[in-house]
Amino acid sequence: MGYAGKRKYLTYLSLALAVVSAVIALIPFYEIWRIIKEVLEVRPDFSQAVHIKTYGWYAVGGALLSMLFYIAALMCSHLAAFRVQANMRIAMMEHIMKLPLGYVESEGTGKIRKIVSDSSAATETYLAHNLPDKAVSIATPIALLAVMAVFDWRLGLMCLIPAAIAFVLMGSAMMGPKLAADMKEYQNALESMSSEAVEYVRGIPVVKTFGQTIFSFRRFKKAIDEYEKWTVSYTKSMMMPMVGFTTAVNAVFAVLILSAYLFTGHGVTDTFILNLLFYILISSIPTVTLMKIAYAGESNMIVTDALNRMDSILNLSPLAEAEKPKSPANASVSMENVVFAYDGSERNAIDGITLKIPAGQHIALVGPSGGGKTTLASLAARFWDVKSGSIRIGGTDVKEIDGKELMNQVSYVFQDSKLLKMSILENVRMGRPDASDAEVMQALRDAQCMDIIEKFPDGVNTQIGAKGVYVSGGEAQRLSIARAFLKNAPVLILDEATAFADPDNEMLVQQAFEKLSKDKTVIMIAHRLSTITNADCIYVLADGKIAESGTHEELLAANGVYTHMWNEYNRSVNWQVGKTGAAQ
Repeated sequence: MGYAGKRKYLTYLSLALAVVSAVIALIPFYEIWRIIKEVLEVRPDFSQAVHIKTYGWYAVGGALLSMLFYIAALMCSHLAAFRVQANMRIAMMEHIMKLPLGYVESEGTGKIRKIVSDSSAATETYLAHNLPDKAVSIATPIALLAVMAVFDWRLGLMCLIPAAIAFVLMGSAMMGPKLAADMKEYQNALESMSSEAVEYVRGIPVVKTFGQTIFSFRRFKKAIDEYEKWTVSYTKSMMMPMVGFTTAVNAVFAVLILSAYLFTGHGVTDTFILNLLFYILISSIPTVTLMKIAYAGESNMIVTDALNRMDSILNLSPLAEAEKPKSPANASVSMENVVFAYDGSERNAIDGITLKIPAGQHIALVGPSGGGKTTLASLAARFWDVKSGSIRIGGTDVKEIDGKELMNQVSYVFQDSKLLKMSILENVRMGRPDASDAEVMQALRDAQCMDIIEKFPDGVNTQIGAKGVYVSGGEAQRLSIARAFLKNAPVLILDEATAFADPDNEMLVQQAFEKLSKDKTVIMIAHRLSTITNADCIYVLADGKIAESGTHEELLAANGVYTHMWNEYNRSVNWQVGKTGAAQ
């Protein structure tokens, strides 16, 4: 209710209106009973039944009034539910923005999207529909007990027998800890399938390029199979309990017929017939009520699971902000005995690294995959906090620099550039939101992007994404570099930034980097060793440690890990295909 704000009172009002609606809904049955009573009393001279029309209109009026109260209850509950859903999504997104930047990458966008979107939607469904229905399902039996006490208590008691049987069946199989555990497994299966689906869709270009099938993505296929296995098993396990429950709740009419046979051994009276007809008419209400209770129990478990999943995000601790933030003195970067391990990992991704990068120096991080290059660069930008040791920019620990100030100090050009569904102009302007159009255009020129702009009729106003155009990986990389130009941060981190560039784009990207890197402290992560031969210092990382360091020439002279990498790299780029098709 904290997320509802002032609209929480609408939720309480909706419950009250729903209860009133449930009570008024019994009026038409009472009026029909009065009609039957008058008909029985005046027979065979039915002309004396002068109140039938009046009672009939009372019945119609009661039905309409009950409907109006219920509609009012739903209007109130929806207004509150929409506010709760919106505020929950806002709260989660605001909290995610405060979490370490590596969180999204490690959790997966599909999983996070499902929690933010679907779990909050479950609360909206619960508050808008299930909660008023729950109030109705509680108020209706209480009102029915009062009504049944007024008429024939024996028939009323018999009506409760199938309801009690249905309730026992529902409680044993359709509610309780087991179903709660089943619901959690169901949501886990959906979450896993959603996450793998996102990753699969992202990889479709690779699948098509290499002529593979869906089975190339074994994790996605496995997620689908696990979901199928769970749903089929769960459905079979619930089949007999559901058959028993449905049979019991619909057995009220049969019980009344049996009761009539048992209770009329000494003759049939008009009063008994009248009461029997009333109970036959009203017998559908317990059935509907029990079905609502069954679904209410299921919805309780769904919303409880949804709240737990949202809490799994909201309970994560954001990066701590310094009470008295400091500003870096310059663009130097230093690391002192840095240790870092990902959650759940048994070994350190970074294990005791110490290095110093003077302001304006260009360094490169190279080494085998999994050596810790990207992790180390991410720690410099404070995507994560180190487990021990310290990272400083301009002599100030990154933990003591205000988050916005740190982002102003560091530009990070990712391996896989992200462009949003907006114009090229607005995509680049994200680097500095207050930049003028002229400044954005200059950044595009500096990033060698004018050929991209000129090929589109709308130029810089061309929309990227679903309702617009798409650009190649190399073109997207240059547009992301334009962002970095516009931002003009003193520390630049390049994470394998030419990975998706074709030869033509790579040349343009390298030209853009040369201009962008001028007078900046640069940390480059590279697999193409030819791009880092001019670095002031090259650090070779393996198993989270610095294996060796030095200039290109110094490392080659040392004849160590880097020399081996250099030889293998040159062997891979200098191969030629002979006339026979064999690699030379």
